[in-house]
Amino acid sequence: MFSRVRYLFVKELIQVFRDRRLRVTLIFPPIFQLIVFGYAANLDVKNIRTAVRDVDQSVDSRDLISRFGSSKYFKIVSYPKSPKEIEDLIRRGDIVLSMEIPSGFSKRLKKGETATVQIVLDGTESNTAMIALGYVGQILGDYSASMMVQRLNREGMVRFEEAGVDLHHRIWFNPNLESRLFYVPGVIASIAFLIPIILTAQAIVREREIGTLEQIMVTPIRSWELVLGKTLPFAMIGLLDVIMIALIGVFWFEVPLRGNPLLLLSGTVLFLMNSVGVGLFISTISATQQQAQISTFFFMMPAFILSGFAFPIENMPVWVQHLTYVNPLRYFLVIIRGVFLKGIGLDILWPQMVALAVLGGLTILLASLRFQKRLK
Repeated sequence: MFSRVRYLFVKELIQVFRDRRLRVTLIFPPIFQLIVFGYAANLDVKNIRTAVRDVDQSVDSRDLISRFGSSKYFKIVSYPKSPKEIEDLIRRGDIVLSMEIPSGFSKRLKKGETATVQIVLDGTESNTAMIALGYVGQILGDYSASMMVQRLNREGMVRFEEAGVDLHHRIWFNPNLESRLFYVPGVIASIAFLIPIILTAQAIVREREIGTLEQIMVTPIRSWELVLGKTLPFAMIGLLDVIMIALIGVFWFEVPLRGNPLLLLSGTVLFLMNSVGVGLFISTISATQQQAQISTFFFMMPAFILSGFAFPIENMPVWVQHLTYVNPLRYFLVIIRGVFLKGIGLDILWPQMVALAVLGGLTILLASLRFQKRLK
């Protein structure tokens, strides 16, 4: 019984590794993707190009400007003379933020009144703009507190700066808030999802396209044996790719693996069930390899968006959040980041493992039933 599956398994592996372009696809794109996300993808916003227009030209205004200039978050690149010049700089994309200190800024501070500072932001990149606005608020808040302390000290409240709240914070699991620790496990999950789907969908469609699938069906092989023999090789290739990328992530990018590797391996195997199941289903709705490629693309984009890989699920509308529960990538991201960064175990991750097992079983069952109907 299993000898037929073994022969089909070996045949698929030979066919995959005989194709030079496919061999290159299995090795270099995953590594390239890991390098891009490990080095280039960075959520940290620094050296924000800033323009400053100081109309007041006072000691206090220059003190405020120096706080921005000495910050690692802002890089003052221009000192425009007019609002029109600021507008031109933003339109051309030369600056992201401009700060204008109006006339009378210092006088209002000395009188104990509220002084205004105008901040203009380029909202084209909304994420950068929001982060930059937060940095501005922090610097202005510190500056306001400093001015208040100085004024109260002048009024006789000596050593007033000793009062207040001193913040001590600790960041768990990613103390330096490094983006690569967030992205590299996500890349591993994406590779475990993408590679088996592409290989499974195209392999079966290729058999149908060149007319060899009918030849296979006249042999004594059963439908479930054909499905198993077609999907197991690509699940194994996906697993090897995951192991390779995980080793690069640990030893090259120094992403800590704090949890149990066997738990990670078990979660990966369950997730690969979903990947090959989706690939098998795509093969049942595609007549050519080109159709399979297009169907894979239309499936992968929503899957990544709804997984929490880059966009927090909590920020999505409620009805969209419900859709994420049928996305296996959502559960695997929780597993892989939990094992890598937090070191948590099965006592916490068992709901995700069960969800992957259920979704994987249903996906393979649905795809197999549809596959059998297409073969009749």
